Amino acid sequence: MPTEQHIGSDLDQFDRRILEALAEDGRMSITDLAKRVGLSNTPCQLRLRRLLAEGYIEGFKAVLNPVRMGLDHVAFAEVKLTNTHEDALRAFNEAVKKIPEVEECHMIAGRFDYLLKIRTRDIRRYRHVLGERISELPFVASTSTNVAMETVKDTWSASSRNTSR
Repeated sequence: MPTEQHIGSDLDQFDRRILEALAEDGRMSITDLAKRVGLSNTPCQLRLRRLLAEGYIEGFKAVLNPVRMGLDHVAFAEVKLTNTHEDALRAFNEAVKKIPEVEECHMIAGRFDYLLKIRTRDIRRYRHVLGERISELPFVASTSTNVAMETVKDTWSASSRNTSR
């Protein structure tokens, strides 16, 4: 969740409280949300609808526990392209979106072009994804892998949030 100074300046303290509360628990009822932010139900619901309509809230989803699902191997692949013209970037972007093991893909300004977060069940599966899928993406010149040994902070993980209030 962005810090308060990064949230749109057209938001007041109630809007910010709503966003912070929902970032912690997106399943809370309007009644609970209204109590938490200091509003009655109707104004709280109207603000929530506006925040959704204006794009401050993109949606709601279940945050799955990847370890419980047997997907606790996390690797970060640095990808260098042979060509960084717009057509090459577009081709790479579209192709990488089709690889389900790639959780995140970021274009980077630095010594490589993209940083991919890849989640698999083990190193053997990662090796297969890297060799058969990522290395075959359009315009890939080289890759370099860093394997995560432990996740210290993950904003989206329910277990990393402070649930005491």
